[in-house]
Amino acid sequence: MKGQEIISEYSFRGILKEVLSYKAGVSALIILAFFGVLILYTVIAMPYDETIALWNSSTAFLKNPRNAEPVWWNIFSKKKKPRNIELQIEINGSNLVQEGGILKGEAKKDFVFDYDDFPTELNIFFRANYKRSAPLVRIYLLRPDGDRILLKEHELRSQDDVLYLSNDFSIENKLDTYVRSKISEPIDFSITTTRALFMKYTKKLEVLKGNYSLLIEAELKDKEDSLTADTVFYGSVYGIAGTDHLRRPIHIALLWGAPLDLSFGLGASLSITIIELIIATISGWFGGWTDALIQRLTEIYMVLPFLPIMIMISLFYKLSLWSLLVVVVLLSIFGFGIKTTRALVLQVKTLPYIESAQTYGASNWRIIFLYIIPKILPPVVPGLVASVPVYVFLEAILALFGVLDPTQPTWGRVIEDAFSNGALYKGYFYWVLIPSFLLILTAISFSLLGFVLDRIVNPKLKEL
Repeated sequence: MKGQEIISEYSFRGILKEVLSYKAGVSALIILAFFGVLILYTVIAMPYDETIALWNSSTAFLKNPRNAEPVWWNIFSKKKKPRNIELQIEINGSNLVQEGGILKGEAKKDFVFDYDDFPTELNIFFRANYKRSAPLVRIYLLRPDGDRILLKEHELRSQDDVLYLSNDFSIENKLDTYVRSKISEPIDFSITTTRALFMKYTKKLEVLKGNYSLLIEAELKDKEDSLTADTVFYGSVYGIAGTDHLRRPIHIALLWGAPLDLSFGLGASLSITIIELIIATISGWFGGWTDALIQRLTEIYMVLPFLPIMIMISLFYKLSLWSLLVVVVLLSIFGFGIKTTRALVLQVKTLPYIESAQTYGASNWRIIFLYIIPKILPPVVPGLVASVPVYVFLEAILALFGVLDPTQPTWGRVIEDAFSNGALYKGYFYWVLIPSFLLILTAISFSLLGFVLDRIVNPKLKEL
């Protein structure tokens, strides 16, 4: 009872002081403080509705590289991998010249390419304003060695047009022929569009570093016409956590995964613990047929295969995270915790102050909620804290089976996307490691805190 008196008599400051007296407690609080800052930043800087809409948009991330590693991955790489290079070129009345009834204009953007690997893709996003007919454009790349390569001559198909140059096989075949004529020796590697543009014309595949220029010529029909071209040379590293197969920055899901997963874990643990506490107290206090009924229900629940039932329900109803929370609570309220808590109730109900309360005419419910539950609550708290990671991992497991709402960015959803798209097979280790690390960090923090609280309320453990 000494441990229970410690918790009941201490203020929050006293409990915190006890926790901080253990190294494990300090470590747990540091990790939880990190998650707290992360959640606070996420909620303030990234409103939920806007983030969900952005995460599920099919066009919002077209200018991001696909399956890019985090920028810090370069630390572990022998090569300096390229980042995105974005160039915006504008052609309008200010740089147009009249030639034979046609308005012609050109604009150039210079950039430096000093990376050890090639860009992964090349796309150009056009925005045009015109009255009579669409502009005709010619796209050139000027290399450091003086080569001027015509990539494509193209008449815009609409005011918003996109050229996926690295996916255009006609361009690739033309560049393949051009590069082979330059090398004039057999080569043992394939020539893609981006390789052809940024390689040295030698038998060995190497990047030609130096100053490049992108030149766009346009033919317009009216002086009021204008053209903007956003050119993206896609890199292979991007952001703090990389991108996925849909070009989405993974850090969005990692940031919002913290409040979503931890809210789910805390909500499930708190709800189940409180309900089990009340049911166990009722069972132990009233005894008789009430106790027998609750114990039989508990035994039935204990033998039910929890995870297969959850998967089956999720498959039938495609649960959202919060619907899943309700189902988890309903399937867990008659868990094993009822039996352990009931044992505490049977000890407490024989104490003199309970008999005194009955003598003074206190009702059963008053005794349950004001005398018994406050007394048995301290030993329950460590279990409550330690069970939070169990439900966080449950969400991850169900997401891994692909039975949860795919529109919500959670840690489990990120891992499921990674596995379903062969992340480990293709070498995208960051895609699995970062969310897995956050899950493990969650488990460590709550487990350490639960362990420390258990030592505080259990004097036998404290003496070890």
